[in-house]
Amino acid sequence: MHGGDNEKQIFFYEHEFYVFSNYSSFMLEWKGKLYPTSEHAYHSEKFEDETLKEQLRNTRSAHDSQRFANEHKDERRKDWDDIKLEIMKEILKTKVSQHPYVMKKLVESGDKELVEDSWRDDFWGWGPNKDGENHLGKLWMEVRRELVK
Repeated sequence: MHGGDNEKQIFFYEHEFYVFSNYSSFMLEWKGKLYPTSEHAYHSEKFEDETLKEQLRNTRSAHDSQRFANEHKDERRKDWDDIKLEIMKEILKTKVSQHPYVMKKLVESGDKELVEDSWRDDFWGWGPNKDGENHLGKLWMEVRRELVK
C-alpha cells in the first residue's frame, strides 16, 4: 500500500491492477483500427461521423480523447445512453483477448469486488461519496465470470 498525497509528495506509481483502467496504456485493435487505449475506443463509439471518429482516435492521450468527445457532445449518436454499457463490455472483452497480461490480472483478481476508484465519477466509478454505481467494476466482474467459466 502507498500513502496518500501530502504537501510535499505526490504518489504516482501505478497500483497493481492499473490494467483495469481505460486510461492504462494498452493499445486496442477495435473494428479494424488501432486505438491507443480502450478510452479512445469507447469515446469513438459515441459518434457515427467517420471524420470525428478518426480525429478522436488520433488524440494524444486518453484524457484528450475524453475532452474531444465532450467538446463534440452535440454530434453524439442519439441512442448513446442505451448502448454505452454494452459497448464498454465489448471493449473490455476485446482488451482481455488482445492482452494476455490483462487477462492474467483479471483471473488473479479471483472473486474480489472490482471497484473503479474514481472520486469524481459516480456512474462508472464509486464517486465522491463511495456510493456510486461502479458500472466499470461491475462490467469487469461480468467479463471475469464469463472468462473463468
